[in-house]
Amino acid sequence: MAVLALLAWILVLDQARGMGLGPGTMGMGLPLFLLLWVIMMIAMMFPSVAPVAVTWARSIGRASAGAARAARLTQFVGGYLLAWTAFGLLTYGILAATGTVVREHPDAGRWIGAGAFLLAGLQQIGPLKDVCLRHCRSPMAHLVRYAGFRPWARDLRVGLHHGLYCVGCCWGLMIVLVPLGVMNVLAMAALAVVIFVEKLWRLGPLFSLAVGAAFLTLAALAPFHPWLVPGLEPPQQPMPDMEHMDGPATGTP
Repeated sequence: MAVLALLAWILVLDQARGMGLGPGTMGMGLPLFLLLWVIMMIAMMFPSVAPVAVTWARSIGRASAGAARAARLTQFVGGYLLAWTAFGLLTYGILAATGTVVREHPDAGRWIGAGAFLLAGLQQIGPLKDVCLRHCRSPMAHLVRYAGFRPWARDLRVGLHHGLYCVGCCWGLMIVLVPLGVMNVLAMAALAVVIFVEKLWRLGPLFSLAVGAAFLTLAALAPFHPWLVPGLEPPQQPMPDMEHMDGPATGTP
């Protein structure tokens, strides 16, 4: 998983170089967006989910070996990514809608950004965050219960179940990519660090509250400081052709 995360970061950096920031889906169709979204989730989420995967892999190792173990681990990871792919569909719809609004009403971007920061801040300090974060930080009770799942696609369902908790824990953090820019590599890296610290540091829950307070502050500032929402800046209009502005050429040398 560490190798996959590293490769995903390389792909994200390469792709982001030629895309820049902007509102909406930046011209991406749904299949391409979902592909990039899954790569982003591998880059951002795999470091923090690795301890749970290791724990599950150890339990698998007692009952499976070789190719069977690899297949089961692949199912677990596939189920986890399936949860985030479903959230990616919702994100694509949000981006498409915000892109349309910003193109028609350029000043709306700062208010949409403020709303995104407000949602993220409230989610960070809300009860759902606490419930899902506790699961992600101490999943042993759930992993024991997973052992009782019926054998059919058990590992896929375990990965999906854990992935849904992870979405419940981190959806607010992903929403801020709407105002900051979906392909904003610095924002992605910062959020990946936040997710890692929340889940693995002993003071992670307190850290989550601090991040929530920061988002609420950004929500208050965004309407008055558009630079805080670079992902919702309206696209720049191309410069007019200077030759056409000056009229036809006179032929004077």
